[in-house]
Amino acid sequence: MSFRLGALALPLLALTTACTAAPLSAAAKDDSAAAALPPLTEAAFSEELSERTFRYFWDTTDTKRCLAPDRWPSNPFSSIAATGFALTAYGIGAERGYVSRSDAAARTRDCLRFYWSAPQGAEVAGTSGYKGFFYHFLKNDDGTRFRNTELSTVDTSLLLGGVLFAQSYYDRDDPVEAEIRELAEKIYTRVDWRWALRDTTGTQATNLPNSHGITMGWKPEAGWEPHDWVGYNEGMLVYILALASPTHAVGKDAWDKGWAANLEKDWGRFYGQEHLQFEPMFGHQYSHVWVDFRGIQDDFMRRKGIDYFENSRRATLAQRAYGADNPNKWVGYSADIWGWTASDGPGYSEGIYRVNGSPRAFNGYMARGVSAIRVVDDGTIVPTAAGGSVPFAPEVAIPALMAMRAKYGAKLYTRYGFRDSFNPSFTFAGAESYDGKVDPKLGWIANDYLGIDQGPILAMMENHRSGFVWRVMRKNPHIVRGLQRIGFTGGWLDKAPAE
Repeated sequence: MSFRLGALALPLLALTTACTAAPLSAAAKDDSAAAALPPLTEAAFSEELSERTFRYFWDTTDTKRCLAPDRWPSNPFSSIAATGFALTAYGIGAERGYVSRSDAAARTRDCLRFYWSAPQGAEVAGTSGYKGFFYHFLKNDDGTRFRNTELSTVDTSLLLGGVLFAQSYYDRDDPVEAEIRELAEKIYTRVDWRWALRDTTGTQATNLPNSHGITMGWKPEAGWEPHDWVGYNEGMLVYILALASPTHAVGKDAWDKGWAANLEKDWGRFYGQEHLQFEPMFGHQYSHVWVDFRGIQDDFMRRKGIDYFENSRRATLAQRAYGADNPNKWVGYSADIWGWTASDGPGYSEGIYRVNGSPRAFNGYMARGVSAIRVVDDGTIVPTAAGGSVPFAPEVAIPALMAMRAKYGAKLYTRYGFRDSFNPSFTFAGAESYDGKVDPKLGWIANDYLGIDQGPILAMMENHRSGFVWRVMRKNPHIVRGLQRIGFTGGWLDKAPAE
């Protein structure tokens, strides 16, 4: 799940023959016009987007084994992170009336039954996880490890976000809901966080002996992944869950000397906003889906005088300002069309492509993003960057989504809401793209929806509209315990029961 952006820096030049955009034909003009959608009020748009994005999870997630697709409609494998978002989506759908609570509960119960009983073990193949963690991707046919994917600590945490949401949401005196709560507790307490903690004595993993952090992953044929969850990123949820565990908790040093030890190096100013830097927006969003960081602070944020919610707001506003400024002169950027995070892109095609007179190169799937530390930008815009930031800055995020819908119509916004990404600069007729189609007027538009990008749109739109997911999760004793053990105080947390 995590992306090491230094290894994915965007190349600025390609090395072969030049291509230019072909003139727009009358047929293409007619086709683009046919994609227009009727205007909606903000309230109507928010409701339509929520229901369409909910339907992505409800319609596409395998009900026999609860395997939410990593992407759709291509559906090469399931993602456990997408499944965490699906479990959250079911509760949102029940609360919104898209499905009945009993149907959502039954599907959630069946889902948790699968993940509790799915085979665990150290074998190279034939298992779904080990030590309570799960492999990043699972095969669609039986829910076991997909190829040589890693046992992922962060993707397991995103799955657990949905599991613990279900535990707290389904609170009625009912056999199905009671089983949900029991299964959720079993799945969470089975995870051996201590096993995944970097052993500073060097007996477990020796490549980073002084990290103190939780490792990103493990492979049975190769051992530990070379990086840990240290520095500002989406790993906050990993540590909240790891410190909270009633069975295998790590100590506070894991946060203080691991994840948070060097946060100061990530602090900077970008487009007038001073905040912790992380290029793609998913790092500012994922933990916030399930944790209400408004008004609560750890030691670092107390020193800065803000909270992590405000930090994510500033990151959102900085991205929007970058889009309005458009320093690299990509096509289509504006104060209303912006947003960069991990996504598909128009890569896999050869040639030098000129945009506004400058040679450019384009990438496929990668972690795009902008910050004071690094800019990784190939002209690809990602709706979930704004959609997952709606609670942080609704005054700019919702208009951005509405502008994308209005400008790109049914080519971008369709049955399940927004396709994953689009690139208005990539209008090159005849260019082949593995992950999308090229419209000579609108540019490249992705074929697929991505589960880990759909999830934040739905959950964060609901958090903005009603605070629903946050309100449910503030009742979860594991979330409360983890925050308290880290040292968060203030706001709603001061009213929660002490551990």
